[in-house]
Amino acid sequence: MNATKKVAVCSRSFSQNSILRSELLATYQHVTFNDAGLQLKGDSLVEFLMGHDKAIIALEAMDESVLSRLPKLQVISKYGVGMDRIDIVAMRTYGKRLGWTGGVNRRSVSELVISFSIALLRHVPAAHREVLSGSWNQKLGSYLTRKTVGIIGCGHIGKDLVSLLQAFDCPILVNDILDFPDFYAAHGIEAVNLEELLKRSDVVTLHVPLDESTRGMLDSQRLALLKPSAVLVNAARGGLVDEVALKRMLQDKRLAAAAFDVFAEEPPRDQELLALPNFLATPHIGGSAHEAILAMGRAAIDGLDNNKIPDIF
Repeated sequence: MNATKKVAVCSRSFSQNSILRSELLATYQHVTFNDAGLQLKGDSLVEFLMGHDKAIIALEAMDESVLSRLPKLQVISKYGVGMDRIDIVAMRTYGKRLGWTGGVNRRSVSELVISFSIALLRHVPAAHREVLSGSWNQKLGSYLTRKTVGIIGCGHIGKDLVSLLQAFDCPILVNDILDFPDFYAAHGIEAVNLEELLKRSDVVTLHVPLDESTRGMLDSQRLALLKPSAVLVNAARGGLVDEVALKRMLQDKRLAAAAFDVFAEEPPRDQELLALPNFLATPHIGGSAHEAILAMGRAAIDGLDNNKIPDIF
């Protein structure tokens, strides 16, 4: 039991989970949970973290303006996997240590992508809306089985998705800045450039981090390469896709359907996009499975003690 270090838990879902609370309190005596369910940012985040030695964060933005005002804070442990809200340069400047475990929520996200893909190919969102409106029209959909799936980013989640897709006998195309020749060969994967992947795929799914190299990577020109019959899934990060261009393509039926779990701005405000019958939106639930919550929480607890000055990604 650590009776000296003070820990702050910013995450609301961690704070509400009785199992994770008990496991953390078994290790640290002095813990402040976000029991009020506050959305912490800027000054409120600094106020919440002030006086603590370590913190567990989720989607809170840890930038230079926050880190510079927290001299006592030594460790930031990530609940989840996304790093786009953490200023790594500022972390290094102020000597903050990072606890992070990659891919800890991979099965939760990859199963959601499978469910999205099937739902779009079978027109589930549109059919649901029609039933609610009083219509009873049986829409003709398509199998996921043997459809060509294009995976943009073959990291932890991308690889797990490949394993799930084996049951559907899907040809798989992959685009990644890294090369995994042994994995590709073992699973019959074809590595291609991004443009070819977009042109050939029936289902395209994104699994890359958000940084300056990936922001807006699917702009209007690249979206136009997709087949009119294709479906697009984004359960990675908002900001990867030009949402205005996507809306136009869906409206004009130049793209069959799309499902997004993440948006450039959350919650999203584009009601025209959200109201489209060929668009499915969920509120960033990729990691919101009971098993994933526990896995992410336990990794965050471990990161309080096993951490390092972060490398520049």
